[in-house]
Amino acid sequence: MKYMLIMRTTEAAIAAAKEVPFEEIINAMGAFNESMINAGVLLAGEGLADAEEGAVVDFTGEEPIVTDGPYGETHELFNGFWILQVASKEEAVEWAKRIPFSSCSKVEVRRVTDESDFADFADNEYVKKEEGWREQLGTK
Repeated sequence: MKYMLIMRTTEAAIAAAKEVPFEEIINAMGAFNESMINAGVLLAGEGLADAEEGAVVDFTGEEPIVTDGPYGETHELFNGFWILQVASKEEAVEWAKRIPFSSCSKVEVRRVTDESDFADFADNEYVKKEEGWREQLGTK
């Protein structure tokens, strides 16, 4: 099963991170990422630029509304992610518990859907195409 670990932050976590040399943060995260690579569970992972550089496209009205960042409250944003291939949610949670974050951060653990989630729609044109797209993109 694939799981996404989503980095969430708080104002306190941001303040705590400013007290630590950035190279120390890079080294801790690098060692954590390396441990997942060595265990064969890491499929992907990226950090995200500050929300000020982003935008939100809101579909709640008649027309989409674009809001440039920063947007939302800090606790609503996420700063990056990892995608793991593991046997269970419990294993994903165990990896999440090893992330070298300050005590003020949070990680959301979410299962990534797969073909089995769409079994009732196996005859759907786009469900059929999905398999080919995954192979084409190298994400099977």
